[in-house]
Amino acid sequence: MSWSTVLLLIQAGILISNHVGAVDVCNKLKVNNCQECIQSGPACAWCKKVNFTKAGEQDSARCDTIEVLVSRNCSNADIIHPRSRISKQKQIPLDDNTQLTPRDIYLQLRPGETQEFQVKFRRAEGYPVDLYYLMDLSYSMVDDLQNVKKLGSELIKALNSITKSARIGFGSFVDKTVLPFVSTHPENLKHPCPEKKENVVCHPPFSFKHILTLTPDGKRFEEEVGKQEISGNLDAPEGGLDAMMQVAVCGDKIGWRNVTRLLVYATDDGFHIAGDGKLAAILTPNDGKCHLEDNMYSESNQFDYPSVGQLAQKLSENNIQAVFAVTSKMVNTYTALKDLIPKSVVGVLSQDSNNVVQLITDAYQNLSSEVILNHGSTPEFLEILYDSFCADGKTVDQPEGRCNNVKIKEEISFNVKVKAVKCQPGQSFVIRPLGFTDSLTVSVSTICDCECNDSPQPGECSSNGRAVCGICSCNEGHVGKNCECRTGGKTSQELEQSCRKDNNSAVCSGLGDCICGQCYCHQNLEDPTKVVSGQYCECNNYQCELSGGKICGGEGFCKCSQCICNPGFEGTACQCRRSTRNCLNQRESLCSGRGKCNCNICECKSGYLLPFCELCPGCPSQCQRFSPCVECLIAQETGNSLNCSSSCIGVTPTRTVKIEEETFCREKDSNNCWMQYVIKEEDGVDMYSITYSEKIECPEAPNVNTIVGGTIAGVIAIGLLCLILWKIVVEVNDRKAYRRFEQETAKSKWNQVGNPLFQPSTTTVTNPLFQG
Repeated sequence: MSWSTVLLLIQAGILISNHVGAVDVCNKLKVNNCQECIQSGPACAWCKKVNFTKAGEQDSARCDTIEVLVSRNCSNADIIHPRSRISKQKQIPLDDNTQLTPRDIYLQLRPGETQEFQVKFRRAEGYPVDLYYLMDLSYSMVDDLQNVKKLGSELIKALNSITKSARIGFGSFVDKTVLPFVSTHPENLKHPCPEKKENVVCHPPFSFKHILTLTPDGKRFEEEVGKQEISGNLDAPEGGLDAMMQVAVCGDKIGWRNVTRLLVYATDDGFHIAGDGKLAAILTPNDGKCHLEDNMYSESNQFDYPSVGQLAQKLSENNIQAVFAVTSKMVNTYTALKDLIPKSVVGVLSQDSNNVVQLITDAYQNLSSEVILNHGSTPEFLEILYDSFCADGKTVDQPEGRCNNVKIKEEISFNVKVKAVKCQPGQSFVIRPLGFTDSLTVSVSTICDCECNDSPQPGECSSNGRAVCGICSCNEGHVGKNCECRTGGKTSQELEQSCRKDNNSAVCSGLGDCICGQCYCHQNLEDPTKVVSGQYCECNNYQCELSGGKICGGEGFCKCSQCICNPGFEGTACQCRRSTRNCLNQRESLCSGRGKCNCNICECKSGYLLPFCELCPGCPSQCQRFSPCVECLIAQETGNSLNCSSSCIGVTPTRTVKIEEETFCREKDSNNCWMQYVIKEEDGVDMYSITYSEKIECPEAPNVNTIVGGTIAGVIAIGLLCLILWKIVVEVNDRKAYRRFEQETAKSKWNQVGNPLFQPSTTTVTNPLFQG
């Protein structure tokens, strides 16, 4: 092996070793040029060397792995094998104002090949914070509101202890002001609280109200919050997700800075989600846009509640971290919600919210110590994975980077892997640590074109064109692999088509070269006896069937891939001596006229059986087919002058007095009489002999008088029988009733004892004049 070949192999090995995630297979199907080659897979390379392909070889041979191309004497300088690369990146040193580097990076990706780059993060000390306090003002939070009115200064003080610059804002929510969420009775709209207390002022319900834009003034927070009063609604869940959505998307009105953004959500109850609006006939999905007018959510009763996924997306897009400050009974509910919203935390709020400052401070520390590197929605043609290098270990190939318990000024890193799955116009996406303001913009373009940088060579392309990536681009009027053909008004595709036997065959059957529209067949220099011929090189004398290990069994010769047998031999490989002895039936008919004899064995028509093609068990019965013929023959016997030739084609008839065969046909004629006949198939196609009996069996006509008289007599007899049975049943029942009457009469006795209710009369006479 020469030193130049060794050097080329070493250079090829270096290229392969630098290939990230390389595969050693090049799928080069339907490759016609360099562009299609490099889009076929990261292992594919293209050789632009002029005259690299042999005569008749397709240009797809230029596309293969580097090892194959080098083995075919394509120098490294002639191999086109573009690689994914970082074309540009903007690195910024990490300090108290910069927590993420780099800030901008430009990738050129070859489809199917992964490119990696490193992202570093260092948590800064005292990073500015904006905190928006969003409070539930339904009636159950009446005690909490009194404490929140006093915490402005304390909250600013606590935030300033952990950051250089802190601002706070305030907003409140209740629910949509429609049934069944809020009572719409005019009196209840004025005073929605369930019961009146002396010192409680109850304001009309509302969906979301922005009260205080973010400010560093804790006193002002207390003043504005001090003006707020409690409200009320009907059901337990509140319209908090409506309020969170407006806080997230109305950045200009809320006053968010490009710093750490905290949204504190304080409540003692659950929340309505997308779909609940149907209860109030609100069917339009939430549009995720800002609808604050005069600091009130104006479209609350027109749009449904947002979904959790929709809210999570908007919070992430606007870099807002949620702190759910809820009472102990709602911790499980909001813990489940936290799992669906990245960079959020749940804290237990005391019954009167007196621990809210400590809760917010702890939540900020927890959120700041968790670093989640995320790119949002991925462009469809990209695959993005992360390796995370944290203080407590390493994780690889995850959909996002994540490190927990990151300390202040602690530096961590992430390895980002980006792969393009197909060619696409340039796009960009943003990688950011959730909850932090720093971000990295990644611009991506795909490498789908070849940069061959060809320099013209004297005499290339027959001086009738120039080479582009090794393929000749011919001048007008010339075509061919080397522009050697004059077109005569035809394109190169038309000239090539004239070298194909049909649209599905290869050029010159793959056994020749198409030169200017004509096939020139390859000849075997090592074995001149092997000859390829034909207009399309479709014929040869060495690809015929073998018999006994010999072409055409040694009893013939091969011509255009078919055996031409010597006299006395036959078969596809001349393997049989020509004879018909085993194909003759008892009548000396060759295969019964229903087949052909090949290699002394019958090849029967479909359905007929060997050895002589006599029987056809699967063929349909002929009885019904020849029934008209037999009826016509029998009619002729009775003296009718009928012509039966049309219905008895191919039939030889024979009359008999009695059918003696065990198997015969029995069919009805047009007069419903039974005919008997035997069908036998003769040698040949559609040749039959029919033996029929001239006697037919016709059914006797029915005796109408007997049938009618019998029917009437039967009806009368059945009627008389039914009448007699009815009379017998009635007589039996009457006799039973009379005997029962006599028995009851005999048992009766007349009782002559006096009536116990009778009392005899008493007469009293008094003389009114008697003075006694």
